[in-house]
Amino acid sequence: MQKIKQKMRVGLSRVSLRSKAALVLLATGTLLLPTGLLAQASTALEPAALQLGFSAALAQQWLTGMLLVLSVMSSIVAKLYRREAQLSCLGSMMLAGVAYQVLHYASPAPVLWLQAACVLTLALVLNFGAQYLLRQLAVQQPKLEQLMWLQTLFMPVSLMLAGGSFGGWLSQAWHGLLVVELLALLAWYLRQRWQALRSNLPVDDGANGDLRWLSLLLALSGGALLAELALDLSLTPEAALRWSLWLGLGLPLIMVGLCLHFCAGFARARRESDLQQIQLEQRMGERVAEMERNFATSVEQKLEQVTERERKRIAADLHDDLGAKLLTIVHTSESDRISTLAREALEEMRLSVRGLTGKPVQLLDALGDWRAEVVSRLGQANILAEWKAPAEDVEHTLPARAYVQTTRIFREAVSNIIKHSGGTHCTVSCNVQGGDFQVVIQDNGQGIPAELDGRLDRGHGMASMKSRAKQMHGQCLVESGPGWGTVIRLTIPL
Repeated sequence: MQKIKQKMRVGLSRVSLRSKAALVLLATGTLLLPTGLLAQASTALEPAALQLGFSAALAQQWLTGMLLVLSVMSSIVAKLYRREAQLSCLGSMMLAGVAYQVLHYASPAPVLWLQAACVLTLALVLNFGAQYLLRQLAVQQPKLEQLMWLQTLFMPVSLMLAGGSFGGWLSQAWHGLLVVELLALLAWYLRQRWQALRSNLPVDDGANGDLRWLSLLLALSGGALLAELALDLSLTPEAALRWSLWLGLGLPLIMVGLCLHFCAGFARARRESDLQQIQLEQRMGERVAEMERNFATSVEQKLEQVTERERKRIAADLHDDLGAKLLTIVHTSESDRISTLAREALEEMRLSVRGLTGKPVQLLDALGDWRAEVVSRLGQANILAEWKAPAEDVEHTLPARAYVQTTRIFREAVSNIIKHSGGTHCTVSCNVQGGDFQVVIQDNGQGIPAELDGRLDRGHGMASMKSRAKQMHGQCLVESGPGWGTVIRLTIPL
């Protein structure tokens, strides 16, 4: 995909360089060709130009040059964008308009071949304009196009065959008919565009504004064409020449207005296309992110399922193999110490199996198990145990893993009290507060020796208790000092 985009950029850059070079040459020729050709007309019309000034002649030259540049640009755009092939018709229309402007003001004297050429170029303007407007509206009229081509050929031929004074009258008649047909075509086009714009709700403000300006420009230009036609029919040629240069701006302005209207619509469509592409990229990014999240979730679920199956397999192996052997040792050993150790190992194994495969445990049931074990072990060591349960019943549950880890923390704490504290009293306080399960274990022993001060994690299993609490996203704090016992504070989120 990246290679394709790179090739497209290279191709477009080559096309743009060629287009720029062509436009520079054409712009230079535009400034020279119409100026030279229309200079003859301005010289021939010198009396009228002296009365009206040279602004009309200059406007004719510049508009003719603009039409030539726009016709070439339209052909380039039509070649680059196949969907805008109708622009070739607009370019041909403007090129025919350039030829008409040059021929129309080439000589003030009525020359038959010039009149026929003017009628031919004006008929071509009407023909290509009709094709462009019909394609803009996506209307297919093959019979109408055939009739217009026949008209384009018939008018100049009939004018050449007529000749003489009748040829001059026929030239004016054909010219007037073509102007009326052009104005009728433009009026029909504007009517169709307004109906199409108002049928699509909500109305696009940009397109509405562009169509208003186009309607105003075409109305003024059409009025100028009608005024020029009326002057040619009512006044003498010498009198009509005074206003012909000004009123003759109507036809170029019509073609310039059509081209500018297309450019505005093309720019708006390009902007909408860019916005749609940005939105599409955003939606694609969101879809890709969603797919990545779903994939990650499915992977986690699959991993959890595999882990759960492996845990159950390990638990089954421990229970069936190791558990059976430990139970055999308990019942068959002649040594009490060996039986006791085997019984303790069996209990630890059962606790591990419960952590691997067990279900969540009610906190009240867990408190009962912990209390029974703590009070029993401390009592066997002649240590008075005081158990403080929560003031009210709790309805929380603990995951099996959290229950096992907490049980082992209790066992490690009780073992440290029995083996190292030298105390005679131990208080265990349990409480639920703010969504956390809190345990405080305090003894009245001798505390942790001074040589271990600052290094509590290195002795008496403190590191293992803190590690187990961390695995449950909780914390285990140890406070101790020589002569005033040890306090263990355990906090576990529920």
